[in-house]
Amino acid sequence: MNEPTPRYWEVFFEVYEALPRQGPGNRACAAKALALCRDLPPTPAVLDLGCGTGGQTLHLAGITSGSIIALDSHAASIERLKAEVAKRGLSHRIRPIVGDMAGTGLAPESFDLVWSEGALYNMGIENALRVCRSLLRPGGCLAFTDAVWRKENPPPEVKAGFDQDYPTMGWTHNVLATIEKCGFGVLGHFTLPDEAWWDDFYTPMQRRVRELRGKYADDGEALAVLDQIDREPELHRLHSEYYAYEFFVARRTE
Repeated sequence: MNEPTPRYWEVFFEVYEALPRQGPGNRACAAKALALCRDLPPTPAVLDLGCGTGGQTLHLAGITSGSIIALDSHAASIERLKAEVAKRGLSHRIRPIVGDMAGTGLAPESFDLVWSEGALYNMGIENALRVCRSLLRPGGCLAFTDAVWRKENPPPEVKAGFDQDYPTMGWTHNVLATIEKCGFGVLGHFTLPDEAWWDDFYTPMQRRVRELRGKYADDGEALAVLDQIDREPELHRLHSEYYAYEFFVARRTE
């Protein structure tokens, strides 16, 4: 499998950074997951790992009263979030920072809630859970989404896509077992509904791809990248019964 070129990433980020969020999810799902995080303090210290441009960060600011550190390795995404935070007058509650999820540099056991939507797989789920556990205070909660299989024998094009992006993707029961192995007790989990894929992610993505097709009408390389990005929502429309995003909520045990 060829590695993506610098040109690919340039066009990729031009699409993704303009979206309300960079993966499946919505405010209703965030609120449902937060409701499973029982016994949080009134103003929890929250860490949003792999925040992207902060769609879910802003949701968290609306449904909690806590302070939030939002961390992502992509500096341009953090700059966009900083601008939005300032625009909304939330700088006293949200601190966006550039950092590595695997080595945040943040103090151990300093958060009541670690949140991550669609990002932990980048570290490998077991390693990611151990990193999250180290950042949580005893009894703190972890809420994250992860892609999982839901049906055997996916079509070759679906399997090829996940083999490239998430070759170790498992099933819900695999993730639950790993959560418990890594020192957490499971508080609950649920499957993201289809609207969580379309409303704030795939529909804006398709609109953005159409915009950029006009901009790059004479640029074959950019159009090829846009074609590749545009295939993802269509594959989801045809084959979403084979996979899902699951929201998992757990508590750090002693």
